[in-house]
Parts: sequence; C-alpha cells; structure tokens
Amino acid sequence: MRCWFAIRTPRTDAPREVHVAAPDRRLVARGAAQRIRVYLLALWKLFRHPETPRAARWVAIAVIAYAVSPIDLVPDFIPVLGQLDDLILIPLGIALAVRLTPKPLWTTLLREAEASPDPLPRLIWGAVAVIAFWLAIIALAFWAWNAW
Repeated sequence: MRCWFAIRTPRTDAPREVHVAAPDRRLVARGAAQRIRVYLLALWKLFRHPETPRAARWVAIAVIAYAVSPIDLVPDFIPVLGQLDDLILIPLGIALAVRLTPKPLWTTLLREAEASPDPLPRLIWGAVAVIAFWLAIIALAFWAWNAW
C-alpha cells in the first residue's frame, strides 16, 4: 500500500515513496453482525437456562432487551454518540454476562446457539423500559428546571 504523501530528501529533489503496512484487522469485521446475533441467541438461552446465576440472568436479559429494542438509549440522529452506544454497550454487556456465567455453561450454550437457526425473540418490554427511562429523565429535568 502506498501512502498518499512523499518525503523529499535533502540530497535530491526526487520524491521517495513511503510504504505503510496495512492493518490486518478492521474496526468492524465482515462477520461481526452474524457473531453478535449468535452471542445474543446464546444470551437468550442463558436467560432461560435453570442453572444460570441470578446476576448473569439479569445482565443477559438487559443486553437482549437493549439489542432488540427499536428504541436506543441514545438516539442515532445524535452524530457520534448515537452510533457509539450500540458499538460499545452491547459488546460490554455481552462481556459482562459471559464473565458472570460459569465457563462450562457458557461454552455449552454458545455451541447450541451456533448450531441452532432459532431467531431472536421480540421483546416489546425492552422498548417500554427505554421509553420509561427517557420519561424519567425528562421528568427529572422538568422538576429541576422548575425548582431552580
């Protein structure tokens, strides 16, 4: 890969090309969306599994509700933050749920999710929770504005 600029050396006026190695990994890999779907399906199976610890179960259902909810915590029309919340919150939630789950249970459920073609469930109450959060923020801001 050739760089767009050339460095001029003091000895000659001939430009010297600078070669820059291209990184092997991209910010978002081609199969990342499919992999996220598999992890979310594994989280759904984790939520329904009877041996799941309570903290992992709560984190798993919160991540699933946020991921499949049509309403985001930070709306997408906000230039940078709207997209960053999806790129940061969902993988962090998945990582937290994996960390709270016993390793043998997680590997079993992840293999089941990779093998099954089940779709993700639609969780309407996830959208309701996000709407309730925003209404609480608006009510708190309105109360603070009037109290000030």
